Amino acid sequence: MPYPISYLDTSATNLDRLQHDRLAWLESRRGPIVALPSEYPDGYEVRAHSHSRSQLLHALAGVVLVKTGYGRWMVPPDHAMWIPAGIEHGVEMLGNVSMRSVYVEPEAIKGLPSLLRVVGVGDLMRSLIVEAVALPDEPPLPERAKLLLNLLLHEIPNMPERPLGLPFPADPRLAALCRRFVAEPSPHATIDEWALQAGMSRRSFTRTFHRQTGLSLSTWRQQALLFAALPRLADGEAVTSVALDLGYDSVPAFTTMFKRMLGTSPRGYLRGSRESFPG
Repeated sequence: MPYPISYLDTSATNLDRLQHDRLAWLESRRGPIVALPSEYPDGYEVRAHSHSRSQLLHALAGVVLVKTGYGRWMVPPDHAMWIPAGIEHGVEMLGNVSMRSVYVEPEAIKGLPSLLRVVGVGDLMRSLIVEAVALPDEPPLPERAKLLLNLLLHEIPNMPERPLGLPFPADPRLAALCRRFVAEPSPHATIDEWALQAGMSRRSFTRTFHRQTGLSLSTWRQQALLFAALPRLADGEAVTSVALDLGYDSVPAFTTMFKRMLGTSPRGYLRGSRESFPG
């Protein structure tokens, strides 16, 4: 596979060079779909860039944070980020990351998402992605490879969206409050407290916050707490420790929030995230 990015040489210079070379290689490809593997060390950041294909970014191991001008999206195990063609984005690695990316021509099939979103990755899709990155990239492709890639392509529009975006408001007063919350998250923050700190009435605050983020403060706060919790859970930290550190009075209260946001318990949600990182 041309330009697979490997964490075996973790120097920033090497990774940046490989990233540049692979993007150039990707733009030269023909065909509706291309799949590539990448291995990154903890803390590495892929600089802001864009490409002519849409990208389905999936982390087999580790957690990634995708940053764009439209907001930030966390992509934990069992999920992927859909990045439409032409959107500039950067990626930060939270832990060692084993990434598998599928690049799709914008008009390859009807029904492809037109907006940034985090999507769930089921067993079928995960298997298709793993198989796709192992396929030969030069034509003519074997019949099995064609069928596999075609099925992968048709499954993308069916991937369920997950609520893991964290948009920031444009108002500098509200953005400052959001930054402070992300630095020190707590489930006990209230609208009245935030409105007072912003120098706004409760009604003005709620309207402005929702207009600029698309979310209520309650939903935004819960998603921010997930941002804080997921990397620690993915790294193997105990649910009890994470819940108490984030200010929850009990593990059941934390688990209730987690289930409401993501439809499953912390342990169920992160199944497989503790698999050893390829070495």
